[in-house]
Amino acid sequence: MTDRRPPSGAEPEPTLSHVDAQGRASMVDVGDKPSTERTASAQAVVQMQPETLRLIVEGRVEKGDVLTVARLAGISAAKRTWDLIPLAHQVPLAHVGVEFESGTSAGTITITASARTVAGTGVEMEALTAASLAALTIYDMCKAVDRGMVIGAVKLLEKQGGQRGDYVAER
Repeated sequence: MTDRRPPSGAEPEPTLSHVDAQGRASMVDVGDKPSTERTASAQAVVQMQPETLRLIVEGRVEKGDVLTVARLAGISAAKRTWDLIPLAHQVPLAHVGVEFESGTSAGTITITASARTVAGTGVEMEALTAASLAALTIYDMCKAVDRGMVIGAVKLLEKQGGQRGDYVAER
């Protein structure tokens, strides 16, 4: 059996926070963590035919205003993250935002979702869920004209606050 303890003064090996000592899935106990301001932002990118993007931008998609519905879906999804992801906590959200940037020549919509709370746990999952569901909503609303859309580049852009400190993704 190998001793996994780090040498004296060395950083301990990172561990998975949602696994208990016996290797079972476990919800993290955040009851003793202080409530502090925590923010996170995430992105998703929807790649589509340029004509599909034109229909969205010009408001000519048969189902309605794609970006407004996608924004509302993202916000709603962030509020229900705890219900969708089994070990996520129900976080009191102070704010959720969903923004879109069109890459007309590339046929892309980049979705940036942000979340903010004052709580004992972060809002990374809420931001990621908002971006993901906004992307899925764009797909759903436009699939009649473009079934080849691709959803990708779903990632955490940054987070601030909490015990583990700040994080900014490489651009």
